[in-house]
Amino acid sequence: MKFYFYILLTSFIFSGCEKPNPEAQKQNLSGYWEIKTVKMPDGEKKNFDMNTVVDYIEVKSDSGTRTKVSPKFDGTFTTNGVSENFTLKIEEDSLRMYYKTPFDEWKETVIEAKDSTLTVKNRDNKIYTYSKFKKFEFKE
Repeated sequence: MKFYFYILLTSFIFSGCEKPNPEAQKQNLSGYWEIKTVKMPDGEKKNFDMNTVVDYIEVKSDSGTRTKVSPKFDGTFTTNGVSENFTLKIEEDSLRMYYKTPFDEWKETVIEAKDSTLTVKNRDNKIYTYSKFKKFEFKE
């Protein structure tokens, strides 16, 4: 009986250590994302309970755009028209987003990209966690 318990325990441990599939993560990047937390390199964590701006990410193949948008009560969004273009690359078993503007270049590493959660690490080792934005619902 102990033998079966150890086999079961070992399988749970190894299944929990499975690395995310970067190719599959690409499929989950598109959408409206609102920031929930930022974990600083020193371990400090900042929470964001309410956001007036969300990130709209659109991915096509190995490139995409990220635009800051403001949700409106009627379910639409407004934007200032500024977007950041990025390319996607898989390096060292991780999905990376490479940004380039006339003023700067940087990359973000996707730690997790699921249907409802996005976590990225930037060049300053800050870890940003986002959740899918849910439109405003008013109940009568």
